[in-house]
Amino acid sequence: MKHVIALDVGGTGMKAALIAEDGSLLHEARRATGRDRGPDAVVETILEFAAELSALGRERFGSPARAAGVAVPGIVDAENGIAVYAANLGWRDVPMRELLSRRLGGIPVALGHDVRTGGLAEGRIGAGRGADRFLFVPLGTGIAGAIGIAGRIEAGAHGYAGEIGHIVVRPGGPACGCGQYGCLETLASASAVSRAWAAASGDPSADAADCAKAVESGDERAREVWLAAVGALADGLVTAITLLDPRTLIIGGGLAEAGETLFTPLRTAVEERVTFQRLPDIVPAALGDTAGCLGAGLLAWDLLATEVPA
Repeated sequence: MKHVIALDVGGTGMKAALIAEDGSLLHEARRATGRDRGPDAVVETILEFAAELSALGRERFGSPARAAGVAVPGIVDAENGIAVYAANLGWRDVPMRELLSRRLGGIPVALGHDVRTGGLAEGRIGAGRGADRFLFVPLGTGIAGAIGIAGRIEAGAHGYAGEIGHIVVRPGGPACGCGQYGCLETLASASAVSRAWAAASGDPSADAADCAKAVESGDERAREVWLAAVGALADGLVTAITLLDPRTLIIGGGLAEAGETLFTPLRTAVEERVTFQRLPDIVPAALGDTAGCLGAGLLAWDLLATEVPA
């Protein structure tokens, strides 16, 4: 059976799969990234994981994988196949495409940015299916975005397109790691809500999920924290709507797991802020934490589709 290898590398864990031409999952596996062992060890773990999948696919389906796709965090030079920088993994300028292709017997390898790769999957086979223009925004430790246009993800001239988390929504607000103050992700990410709720509740171990539960139980302090984050998020999304005019806004990540506790006030807040803009559908992501892996598989199949036969 024709298949490709797909890998989604995260800060703490890696997800991998063998994926058929129709997009179905033939095999899934997970492994710790082991970033505490250093960047070189992480890269070797990725290569070993891919090689194991390759051997399994050959044994189970009687033929080698046709290609591989890998999604990684940080700054990515997808065109040249280089993982440029990832703060949480500590690597710089890793020639990931070359290393993986060599380990996998020379098969073609596609490299993608984790959020854009997840957005590709959500757009084609997930919550954005059928939408010619969409914006995928996962709300996790930070906030990023993937701009979907006619079945592909717009990376921008330098690979930085979609960094919605660094739109300044509260000038003079909290310091952001990017060097600005009041960026969206300092106010509306899951980690930002966790910090705010831990301070408001007096429980240093409280997180965003706890805040959502407290909102649902009618806690006024939690509601204040939650609505402040929702308001900041709505301001950032309206800026994106004004620039991009998406048909669908797909919200994912840990914060979206709160369901309508997030989506009901968010839809209201966005609607209150738009004037001339057309209001997009605001929907939850459909693929969960498998989006990056599925997207990596799509990148691999896309790579095969664009190859010119010898």
